[in-house]
Amino acid sequence: MYSSEHTSKRFDDELDAVRACVLQMGELVENQIRQAIEGLASGDMELMSRVIAEDHRVNAMEVDIDERCNAIIARRQPAANDLRLVIMVVKTITDLERIGDEAKKIAYMGKSLAQRKRIGLPRSREIRRATRLALEMLRKSLDAFEHLDISTVAQVVRQDEQVDNEFRAIMRFLITFMMEDPRTISTALEILFIAKAIERIGDHAKNMSEYVVYMVKGRDVRHVTVEEIEREVREQVKFSSHT
Repeated sequence: MYSSEHTSKRFDDELDAVRACVLQMGELVENQIRQAIEGLASGDMELMSRVIAEDHRVNAMEVDIDERCNAIIARRQPAANDLRLVIMVVKTITDLERIGDEAKKIAYMGKSLAQRKRIGLPRSREIRRATRLALEMLRKSLDAFEHLDISTVAQVVRQDEQVDNEFRAIMRFLITFMMEDPRTISTALEILFIAKAIERIGDHAKNMSEYVVYMVKGRDVRHVTVEEIEREVREQVKFSSHT
């Protein structure tokens, strides 16, 4: 009996350690996004170069956590909730690594714009607003992961729609901008790539929040409507209040 309890405790500790590593990775990519946008706004080449150079840290964390999950599956053969937790972790770190890639893209585009000494960026206010929304989504998704709380998932999905709308508005403006003055094409395309990177960050954050629903409810909600997600959340809240 003691041996079984001891083994179970060690297993729980391993799972907790993996989850802590995911949160550390999340904090790192959050910081990468903030630095990339700050560098873009200020034209700080050194800051943007740092974002690009430190992307390897995000990649290394993904590999390390993935190897830990593989070891847990091989040694522990988890089932039910424990298996769903490991699957959630593996999916989450994939999205976090891709968010890090998007931050690196923003830094690359920012450096290119800064090298041409472009004064003022078209749609800079809209880009900041979209970034703020995407960062809020990422923070809510990481909080949901940490606490296994799906109460904010529907909010994240609705915010993703707002980020998509911001991207489409920026794209429409930039197309007009390029048509009116072909000399702006290079700058406009780079800003469009930045806006697309922010839109993709929102997509990955949304994915992460939906994995938490899978963990808590055992249901894949990646391709359902936001109304269905809201219903899942209400059911979970009702269930929790009666237990």
